[in-house]
Formats: sequence, structure tokens, C-alpha cells
Amino acid sequence: MPAAAALNGLVPHQGAMCLLESVLRWDAEGIVCRAVSHLDPAHPLRAEGRLGAVCGIEYGLQAAAAHGALREQALGRGGPAVAGWFAALREAELLTDRLDRPEFGALDVSATLDAAGAGGMIYRFALHAADGRPLLRGRATIALPPGAPPAATTAAAPTPP
Repeated sequence: MPAAAALNGLVPHQGAMCLLESVLRWDAEGIVCRAVSHLDPAHPLRAEGRLGAVCGIEYGLQAAAAHGALREQALGRGGPAVAGWFAALREAELLTDRLDRPEFGALDVSATLDAAGAGGMIYRFALHAADGRPLLRGRATIALPPGAPPAATTAAAPTPP
């Protein structure tokens, strides 16, 4: 499983903006990552000393990006991952007002692939506190640039090594 250093190559953001700590598990349909960066007082998305729940959307998008990159690697598509664009957000539910509460502990960040095709992907994502309490969920559409290899459909998705 990729550690934080390896995750820097799987998501478009680098350094402090790579918000995920590690990949706990993944398969053709989805991924579960661990995050502890929400507790960092120097978190790059903090405003006025707080990390609002809406910032959890970025965690979900990074989990989706990591999943997409791991799927591409498993398909044997070498080279750098093609960065997609966050195109739409639907069904977003913020179930807390902020993420930086110590009682949440490490976060589990999941992303599940709902659909994939030539134009991009749709992922469902969710954040849960260490005790399993849901904190945020939603659905995101990721658009791929013209000329990018089509995203593998869920039916043809690879099996992780």
C-alpha cells in the first residue's frame, strides 16, 4: 500500500496539500485512505484557525484521484497520471461543522467509482471519524482532458496486484 510519500505521486497536489496519509485498501471499485492532516495546526486549508467541513470535499477528491491513478497503474498504462478536473459536485452532505476536532481521530476517506468512460468518472466519496461517525459525503464528476485515454469502466476494471 502506498505511504504518504508515494501518495504524492498519485494525487495532483504535492507537499502539504497532499492531504492523505496512506491507502488502507483499494480494489477496482474503490479506495479507502487514512488522513491525519486535518489535525495539523498548519493545515493549508485552515481559515481563522479552523478547518471547515467543506474542506473534506478535497479529501474525497484526493482519494478519487489516488484510486484513478492506481487503476491506471494496474492497467499497465505507464507514464504520469493524467490529471482530471473537478467538474461537478452533487448530493453533498456536511454532517459536522468542522474537521479539526481531536475527538475525530484519524479519518477514513473513501471513494467509490460509480461510472467511468471517455469523458471522465463519477465518484461517491465519504469521510468518517475513527469511531465510524460519518462526517461528510457526496458525489463528484471528474472530467478528463481531450485526448486522454478513456477511463476504464467498472466492468473492465483491473484487479489490484
